[in-house]
Amino acid sequence: MKINHAFMIFFLIVFTVLALVNLYIFYRTCHLFPVEQPYRRLIIALFWMVAFGYMAGRILERTGAEGVAEFLIKAGSLWLGAMVYLTLLFLLFDLLRGVSLIPGLKGFFSFSWASEKGRWITAGVYGVTALILVAGFFNARHPKVVRQPVVLDKVVPGGIYKALLVSDIHLGVMIANGRLGRLVELMNRQEADLILMAGDIFDEDLGPVIRNNLGDLLKNLRAKEGVYAILGNHEFYGHSGDATQYLADHHIRVLRDTTVTLPSGVVVAGREDITGERMFQKKRKSLQDLLAGSDTTRPVILMDHQPYHLAEVARHPVDLQVSGHTHHGQLWPFNFITKAIFEISMGYGRIGNTHFYVSPGVGTWGPPIRTSSRPEVIVLEISGK
Repeated sequence: MKINHAFMIFFLIVFTVLALVNLYIFYRTCHLFPVEQPYRRLIIALFWMVAFGYMAGRILERTGAEGVAEFLIKAGSLWLGAMVYLTLLFLLFDLLRGVSLIPGLKGFFSFSWASEKGRWITAGVYGVTALILVAGFFNARHPKVVRQPVVLDKVVPGGIYKALLVSDIHLGVMIANGRLGRLVELMNRQEADLILMAGDIFDEDLGPVIRNNLGDLLKNLRAKEGVYAILGNHEFYGHSGDATQYLADHHIRVLRDTTVTLPSGVVVAGREDITGERMFQKKRKSLQDLLAGSDTTRPVILMDHQPYHLAEVARHPVDLQVSGHTHHGQLWPFNFITKAIFEISMGYGRIGNTHFYVSPGVGTWGPPIRTSSRPEVIVLEISGK
């Protein structure tokens, strides 16, 4: 009951925010709609269908209505991105209209949205938003390879150990075979010693993953010492057990509050995502318990999907923690929010003797658009004394 109650509160908050934002956009847009009643009603109906398309599609995909759900999710996800920039641009013009009401400041920005000038500005807002979405769409489809040196105070096997990090692929309706195939090829070209997948591999529901047989592509991943993953919050929003089994069936070992010592001697630990604790009140292991029994004189790499409490991690014998989750906001200006929430929103950092790398992700959630960062495949070039 606690889960259902929490879910209902979350759903109502999301629904309310969507409704209010879309009402604002609707009233700034409706002057463009045709006057003829049948066409006007049709346009209004389409507007609200798209406005709530993503939410409706997510609900429908769990009922088995795959075709309708996929259409609504794709249309609705693009609208989620459009909502951000339409709202920001309309607010900007409303602010300028407000300033123009000050005596002596009347001018170009003194207009009514229903006037001819208002309609032209509305059309311009949609045009600028479309350009932003197109640029963000192409940016999201072209991940860059980042090479990050990490120098430890320990002996590192082979002199330089290459650990490849990806996170937040969000495989599902929006990201499927073509994108994943290119990503697997890009990852394999790095010839890594180890591949680390730091959560949110799936976008909640496994249905589209199974239908598109994405596992056949995942099992093509190659690294000398194997492919290891942890779960993220989105695997818990779906079904964490099914996600774990699907990855295991396709040659990816999932670490859920467990550690493994690789043939090279490198210790890899994977923490259970904090979402499991929040949803099911099942506490995850402490770092002390997780690392107990491991030889921490060897290089220790920790995977934890959400990069919280980094200073606490640095008090333990962890040499490198890799995380994801933040997307670095994914859409500007949300990166300012993630920078305020997380000690590291994206990229490399160090606290004491512990190194951290937070991936902005290689996929997208919701809108297939990135405007706050490039998607990344990270090659951690780990060396020591």
